Amino acid sequence: MTEKRRTREELKRQREKQKKAQKKPIMQWVKRIAMIVVIIGVVGFLGGVGLFAYYASSAPELDEESLKDPISSEFYDKNGELFATIGTIDRKYVTYDEIPPELVDAVLATEDVRFFDHFGLDIWRTAGAVLANFRDGFGSQGGSTITQQVIKNSFFDNGKTLKRKAQEAWLAIQLEQQYEKEEIFEMYFNKILMSGRIHGIATAAKHFFGKELNELELDEMALLAGMPQSPNNYNPFRNPERAQQRRDLVLDLMVMHEKISEAEAKAAKEIDVASRVLPEEERQSIAGTKYDAFLDVVLSEIEANGDGEALSEGIKVYTTLDPNAQSVVEDVMNNAGNFPTETIQSGVSVIDTKTGEIRAIGGGRNYGAERGFNFAYDLTTRAPGSTIKPLLDYGPAIENLKWSTGQTIVDERMSYTGSDKIISNWDNKYLGAMTIREALYTSRNVPAVKALQEVGTDNAKQFISKLGINVENVYESDAIGGGNVSLTPIQMSASYAAFGNNGIYNKPKSIKEIVYRDGSKKSYKTEPVVAMNDYTAYMVTDILRDVVSNKRNASGTAAAVSGLDVAGKTGTTNYDAKDFQEFNLPSSAVPDSWFAGYTTNYSIAIWSGYADYSDPITSWDERRLPQTLFKSIMSQISANVETPNFTRPSTVVEATIEVGSNPLKLASEYTPAELRQTELFVKGTEPTQVSEEFEEQTINAPTNLKANYSDVGGLVDLSWEFTPPETDEENSTPLNVTFEVSMAVDNGAPVVVGTPTANQVTLSNIEPGRNYTFSVVAVSGDLRSEPATVSIYIDHAIEEPEVEQPEGDFGEDYNNGNNGNGNGNGNNGNNGNGNNGNGNGNNEDFEDWFGPGENEGEVVPPTNPNSPTTE
Repeated sequence: MTEKRRTREELKRQREKQKKAQKKPIMQWVKRIAMIVVIIGVVGFLGGVGLFAYYASSAPELDEESLKDPISSEFYDKNGELFATIGTIDRKYVTYDEIPPELVDAVLATEDVRFFDHFGLDIWRTAGAVLANFRDGFGSQGGSTITQQVIKNSFFDNGKTLKRKAQEAWLAIQLEQQYEKEEIFEMYFNKILMSGRIHGIATAAKHFFGKELNELELDEMALLAGMPQSPNNYNPFRNPERAQQRRDLVLDLMVMHEKISEAEAKAAKEIDVASRVLPEEERQSIAGTKYDAFLDVVLSEIEANGDGEALSEGIKVYTTLDPNAQSVVEDVMNNAGNFPTETIQSGVSVIDTKTGEIRAIGGGRNYGAERGFNFAYDLTTRAPGSTIKPLLDYGPAIENLKWSTGQTIVDERMSYTGSDKIISNWDNKYLGAMTIREALYTSRNVPAVKALQEVGTDNAKQFISKLGINVENVYESDAIGGGNVSLTPIQMSASYAAFGNNGIYNKPKSIKEIVYRDGSKKSYKTEPVVAMNDYTAYMVTDILRDVVSNKRNASGTAAAVSGLDVAGKTGTTNYDAKDFQEFNLPSSAVPDSWFAGYTTNYSIAIWSGYADYSDPITSWDERRLPQTLFKSIMSQISANVETPNFTRPSTVVEATIEVGSNPLKLASEYTPAELRQTELFVKGTEPTQVSEEFEEQTINAPTNLKANYSDVGGLVDLSWEFTPPETDEENSTPLNVTFEVSMAVDNGAPVVVGTPTANQVTLSNIEPGRNYTFSVVAVSGDLRSEPATVSIYIDHAIEEPEVEQPEGDFGEDYNNGNNGNGNGNGNNGNNGNGNNGNGNGNNEDFEDWFGPGENEGEVVPPTNPNSPTTE
C-alpha cells in the first residue's frame, strides 16, 4: 500500500512538473509581447513627438488682429459674381470685465468647464475624443477647448487632418503662454459666430433681445451660451422651439457643474423663449448684403453639412443663385399690390427642373436679413393639401399599377377604412364614374383616397421617399394632404421637378462648392435619383397640364402662362371642427393655400397664408394668391428664355377610349362624342378590344312634307310629320330632336332658313315667278336623318282676262302644288302634271332667304302642253 501511495505521489509531482514546463514557454511569450508593446509605444511616442514637432514648426505666427477680428466669408452667384460678404459688420466689442459672471459660467459649462485649469489643451477631454475617434472613425468627435477654438477660427479651415490638429494644439499652448485666460475668453466671446451674420455674444444679445449684457436674465444668458454649437438651428427668431430645448440643456449643464441651483434652473426653464425675443416690428435688419432670403438658405445648408464653424474662417461659397430670378421674386413679393391683405404671407421656391439647384427664394414679404422665419425653408408644419395627390396617390398608382390616364374611378360617398368619418369633396357633391385625369385636374377627394387604397400605403411611402419626402407611416388621410405629411416650398418644388425631369429627382441645393482659406475645396454635389419611370412622370405631367387649362372645373386656371407648357396643382387645407370652435372661424375659413407648377426649365412651389395658424384665409382672392404669384414669377423669369415643351417618351402611347368602360375599351364608331376621349397608356397596356356598348344610331326622316303658299303676305306654310325612334329605357336616353329647314331658289344652293323644334314653320317674303325647293332634316346630336323635300313654283301675279278652264286634266290651282318632285310635278287636285317652267336666270348675292335677289336672263315658257299658259 505504501509503495502504491508513493507511486501515486511521484506521478502527481511529475504531472505538476510537466504543467510548469508547459507554462514556462507561454509566460516567456507573454513577457516578450509585453516588451515589444512597450518598445512600440516608446517608439510611437517618440515618433509622435517628432511628427508633432515637424507639424508645429510649420504653424503660422500668432497675430493679435487675426485673433480678435472675425474673418469675412464671401458668397458668389451661379455666374461667379460676388453678391454678399459676411463677417465685416459692425459688432459690439466688450472686455472681460463687462461680461456678467453668470454668463461666463454659462459659456464655460457648455464649452469648456476646465478652461481656467488647463494649459490650452484639456487632456481628459482630448482622451475622450481619441476614444470616440477610435470607435467611430477619425474626426467623429473633437476635444477642442475655448483656446483651440480661438486658434481655429483665426488661422485654420474646418478640416480635421493630423497636421491641422497638431498645429492648432501647438498654437493653443503658445496662446496660453502669451495671453491671460481672461484675454483669451474675451477673444472667444467677441469673435464667435452666433447666427448667420452675427459675431460676438454681446452683439447677439442686442440683436435678439434688445439688451446690453448687464440687462440679461439667466434664461437669456443660457440661450446665448448654447447658440454657437449650431447658430442657425438655434436662432430664436426662426426656431424658438429648438432654441428653448438647447437653452434648457445649458441650464442642466450649469446645475451639473454647480454654477446654479436646481431651483434657479427650474425657474429659468419656465420662461418661454418666444416671449423673450424682440417682436418682429422691433428687429433691426443688418445692412451690407442682398438676397437675404436666399442667403439664409445657404447658411442653413452650410450648417446642415457640418461646415457652420467654417463661416468664421473666411471661406468662399459658390452658390446656385440666379440673380435675375431672385430679383423677380423679391420685386413680386415686395409689391403690396400683389397681395389681397396687408398681413397675408407667402413663401416661394424656384429651382432648376433638371438639376434641383435653387435659383431663387422668397422668404416672405419684405424679407430682410435676420428677420426670422423663412416661409420657403422653415415652413415645416403646414399640410400640403391637394398638392400631395400627384405625389402620394396618382403617381404611385401609375408607377405600380400602370394605370392609364383614362382609368375609371368612382366619385361616391365613402368613409375612411375602419372609420365613420365621411370623405367630402370641395363642392360637397359626388359625381360618379370618371377618369383619373378628370378626378385629378378637378381635385376630387374621394377618387384620391381610392387611388391610395388601390396602390397601398407601403408603395406610396416608397414612392415619395425617392422624392425626398421621408415619413414613418402613410395613412389614408394623407391622400388629400390632411395627414402627417408636411412639406416646405423648397421640398415641394424639388419633388414636382421630378415629374418635369423624366422621373429623375435631384435633392434641392443652394451651394455648388466651398473653397477654404488654404485653397482646398468641398463639393456639395448630389447624386440624381431615379424616382419613377418616365411614363409615370409624363402621364402625371399631362394630367397636370389640364389643371391650368380652360377645361370645366379645372382648379388652377389662374396660374396659366400664355406661350408656356405649364403643369401644376393647387392645394388647400382645412381646419378641423375643434379649430373652428376654438378660433371662432367663419365657415369659409382655411389655413393654407398652395400652388406647385413647373416647366421644363423651372419648378416653383408657393405657399400662402398667415403666420399665425389661427388667422384664416377667407376670400377667393386669398385662396388664389399662390396661382397669381406663380403666373407673375414664371412669366417674368421665362421671358426671353427658350422653354421646350414636355416630350412624350416612347414608353407612352395614345388611344381613344370609351369613357366608363371597365376594363377600358377602344371607342367604336358609334360611341357618342361625349364618351370618346383620347388618353395615355403605358406602352403594351393599351386596350385592343373595341366597345360594343353602343350600336349604330339612326334617326327617322320627316314624312308627308307639305308646302302651302298664300299670296297674302307672300307666305309659305311648311308642315310635316315625324315619328321619334323607340328607345331602350335602361341603356338609352330620349333623343332631343330639332329640324333643319333649308330652301333653294331657282336651282341655287340651299340655305338653312330655320331650326324649329315643332313640326311646322312659316316662311315669308316668297317672290312670285320663282322656283322654290324646301328640305327638312331631323337632327339629334351628331345624328341627321334623310331629307324630306318639296318644290313649288310661284306664278307671276299678272292681271289677265278670264279664260274658261278646260275640264278634266288640270288642277284647281296649279300654283299650290303639294308634294312636288323637283321640277314642279304637282300632284294637286285632278293630278295635272304641270311643268312650272325652268327660269334660266342666275340668282346672285342671296344674302337672306327672304331677300329680293337679281334675276338675270330670259324666262323660258312652259313646255308641257297640258300646263296653263299666259301670253
